[in-house]
Amino acid sequence: MLKPNDTHITATQLAGEISRHLNLSLGKDAAHASLYDWRMSLSLALRDRVVAPWFASTRATYEGQHKRVYYLSMEFLIGRLIEDVTINLDLEGVVREALADLGQDYASVMADEPDAALGNGGLGRLAACFMDSLSTLAIPAYGYGIRYEHGLFEQHFENGQQVETAEGWLAQRHAWEFERPEVAYKIHFGGHVADEDGRAVWHPAETVLASAYDTPVVGWQGRWANTLRLWAAKPIKLFDLESFNRGDYVAANAPERLARTISRVLYPDDTTEEGKELRLKQEYFFTAASIKDLIRRFLSEGHRLDDLASLVAIQLNDTHPAIAGPELVRLLVDHHGVEMGAAIDTARACLGYTNHTLLPEALERWPEGLFQRILPRHHQIIIEIQNRHLAETGSDIRILDHGNVNMGELAFIMAHKVNGVSALHSDLVKQTVFADLDAAYPGRIINQTNGITPRRWLQSCNPALRALITDTIGSGWQDDLERLQELKPHLDDTGFLDRFDAAKAANKARLAAWLKDRHGTVLDPAAMFDIQIKRIHEYKRQHMNILETIALWNEIRDNPNGDWTPRVKIFGGKAAPGYALAKSIIRLINDVAATINTDPVTRELLQVVFPENYNVSMAEILIPASDLSEQISTAGKEASGTGNMKLSLNGSPTIGTLDGANVEIRDHVGPENFFLFGLTAEDVRARRAQPGYAREAIEASPRLMRVLGQIAEGVFSGGDTHRYGDILHNLWEHDYFLVSCDFDAYFDTQREVDTVYRDRARWTRMAAANTAGMGWFSSDRTIRGYARDIWGATSVAH
Repeated sequence: MLKPNDTHITATQLAGEISRHLNLSLGKDAAHASLYDWRMSLSLALRDRVVAPWFASTRATYEGQHKRVYYLSMEFLIGRLIEDVTINLDLEGVVREALADLGQDYASVMADEPDAALGNGGLGRLAACFMDSLSTLAIPAYGYGIRYEHGLFEQHFENGQQVETAEGWLAQRHAWEFERPEVAYKIHFGGHVADEDGRAVWHPAETVLASAYDTPVVGWQGRWANTLRLWAAKPIKLFDLESFNRGDYVAANAPERLARTISRVLYPDDTTEEGKELRLKQEYFFTAASIKDLIRRFLSEGHRLDDLASLVAIQLNDTHPAIAGPELVRLLVDHHGVEMGAAIDTARACLGYTNHTLLPEALERWPEGLFQRILPRHHQIIIEIQNRHLAETGSDIRILDHGNVNMGELAFIMAHKVNGVSALHSDLVKQTVFADLDAAYPGRIINQTNGITPRRWLQSCNPALRALITDTIGSGWQDDLERLQELKPHLDDTGFLDRFDAAKAANKARLAAWLKDRHGTVLDPAAMFDIQIKRIHEYKRQHMNILETIALWNEIRDNPNGDWTPRVKIFGGKAAPGYALAKSIIRLINDVAATINTDPVTRELLQVVFPENYNVSMAEILIPASDLSEQISTAGKEASGTGNMKLSLNGSPTIGTLDGANVEIRDHVGPENFFLFGLTAEDVRARRAQPGYAREAIEASPRLMRVLGQIAEGVFSGGDTHRYGDILHNLWEHDYFLVSCDFDAYFDTQREVDTVYRDRARWTRMAAANTAGMGWFSSDRTIRGYARDIWGATSVAH
């Protein structure tokens, strides 16, 4: 049994380590050190404390010949690591004291670290939570992804519109990573395949190097540390001196430009052919490097490839790394002489696939011509995989279909297990996007409901609430979150509820101060903080939220002396650069905010706030301060959600539909502590079958008709009657996500929320019941499920 790592260090000792790094690693003395210098010195001092458990974990895995999990993901939204490491090493008090002794402010030093721009939303944050839990549970693992130079993008608003600029997180040194120049693999693209002596030989046209950068991920109490290995693309030939000397400076830099483009930006706009090609290259680049790396490690330990599946589990986080199946088969067949059928069986035994979407358009597909041009050998292998699948199952579902390579079908066919991420989602996966494949491979689809790490999303981000929990039930809940049930006997204790309410008030005051400092926005912390934070997408229905906001504004203006509950609507999230309608929704929210926030009749009762550039660090301020969690996606479209879990865990009741993990959250916290509205997934399917359902629903709702009329008349756009034509046309003529059909129920349920919120004792009890009921949603529980049901992996702690 592993024991907690010896992380004991006094504040005086840590201050000495910080000063040593300041002098020797940063080349500064205290008199001339900047905030950056102090933050880097602290980071390096903390990193020193992680190296010992990291090395010990690696040795234990090698010596025990333990099975490793390899988690492949396009995103790892890890956020700031300095506070994460401080919390997991249980050094928060020591760090505070050491910094104070050095004349530095803890909060300022922590806030100076840029967010690692390695993800977009829930997919990447889930991967980060899973890495934390894998380390906390002492399951040997590697996370594999791309070391994006600029990440997704930095979001700014100009005249209410989203403007994207490059993220600059790597403009400064990243303190937590170790460059591994000795770990580099050649990754090929294009060219042709020749038959040479009965063997398929790929002759590529382009080659780049995948170079490794390792970040240790330490678990709770420093007992174990795994590795996040990110790949940066580098040129084989750094600089073409001959071209430079001829005066062709563009050609001289071409090799470096090609390579750096691959690992520069997360999710390049793929509405162009060039964008599609780059995105496909990115996905193959990091997947191929990862597969090569794990095979090298496996063989270096003296194992036989026949035993690969007994010691290697590869998890595909969505379809982005789906090429892992054909790549593993290619290496086994072309480089190690394994027979094609045996190679396919071996690959399938290693691979698991997590599906994250019920939107058919979100299941990646590549034009077959593009795919064949970039990855000609893999195209051949996919034909072999498809033929074998068709012969064995009698199914007519194809990977290559209508001129496309369907990556969802490829991932499914090449995985021994396919999991959804909530109970409802997994059932719908069987009924909808993979119904035919479920019939062909019965039992392959299982469920693993998502979870979140309580270390980041309660222990770290909400010190006021964590203190109350520890005072009430004792310590140890941080890695045994089910113990939150022990709070339930205290839900009728006035003293407990008063402290719970005080913790929420402190968090709201902190958010109000942050918004005033950052955006100049003045909020009343006594108002209800109503928060919707997530990717901007039609199915998540931010536009329904802002339409309801306009309707509430109308009602208040019509009756300004009514018994209204003051409310602040807070939005956060980014729209994909090529998603025009999502960008229109952002602009509408900002235009409505500009109108409502300056209305002397309503501004004391209703405000709208949309802080730009939502990221993990912003979430850590918003989530503890939330009174109401908006989880209003169209039923049957959200796979799970994890923001819903974070908000509920931090004492924020949900207004939501029966969608994704909302269903299970409602079961665990109690229906009486959840504001339910809207059509069910079955209702949605039935309603869509009715011709003209959107227009009929709008015309049946005078309140919604009025709102849409105001938008059409330019009330929120300075008289511009065309600005939101796309949103209006969508709602009137299509409304695939049924905003119109759910609008009145949503508005009425919001008024129920108003009534309950005014009863402070009842509301606080509801909020505390949410926290008490959320123990099941720890990512530790989720990872135990994956390890048991998919990976066949065990904890080294047992």
